[in-house]
Amino acid sequence: CSAIDACESSNGGCSSKAECRRTTPGNRACVCSAGYTGDGIVCLEINPCLVNNGGCDRNAECTQIGPNQAVCNCLKGYSGDGKTCTYISLCSQNNGGCSEFAICNDTKLTERTCTCKPNYIGDGFKCRGNIFQELLRNSNTSRFYFHLEALSIRDISGPGPFTLFVPHTDVLNSDPRVKDWIAKGVMAQVLRYHMVGCANLLYKDLTAITNITSLHGDLIHISYSQNSLVLNNKAEIVLSDAVGTNGVIHVINQILVP
Repeated sequence: CSAIDACESSNGGCSSKAECRRTTPGNRACVCSAGYTGDGIVCLEINPCLVNNGGCDRNAECTQIGPNQAVCNCLKGYSGDGKTCTYISLCSQNNGGCSEFAICNDTKLTERTCTCKPNYIGDGFKCRGNIFQELLRNSNTSRFYFHLEALSIRDISGPGPFTLFVPHTDVLNSDPRVKDWIAKGVMAQVLRYHMVGCANLLYKDLTAITNITSLHGDLIHISYSQNSLVLNNKAEIVLSDAVGTNGVIHVINQILVP
């Protein structure tokens, strides 16, 4: 007589995902293969993601890739290996794209707000301080700033409002009269002739005005024709409406002479 092998035919009636093991003659045990669970007759694939998110971080997605196998991928807005995911702050790099004079606040995933700091105005992406500060930050107007500093003229650092007509840096650098005015001690008068107090006059406001009084005391004549604003029939406004906290700057292509 020979012992009957219960596993000889049809895997002993066990699941195709199970191992048939001979126990005693004519008997067997069905054991589910690795990665499967069940009674051996029926074996189901184990999905590790169903328990504790498969060991992934709570801010990660668990994806089954095989029997009792899974990969972890951090969700959008997070970085890491999936087992550990760290929130990515938009504001942590380059101030979130906000102005250097703005405060960046993370609001929710992949979103942030930009708000200008106190004493600055703007949309958060571009923030301006007072017009005295802004003169220095713009190469078109920085030469005018240096002339003010050299003569300790700080009129426009006050609360204002002020309107400035600033000769372009190239004009101030190339006009030979500037050296003469400095030598004769009249440069301060020339500079103040480009400033208007108690008024925040944008380009559209200037189109409706014919004369304004400068801080020097003399009038500046304004004419508007062919879509151009011209001061004293000579100096044209080439850049306009750089608004600061205490006024506005317009760039002109000639020096105004009182």
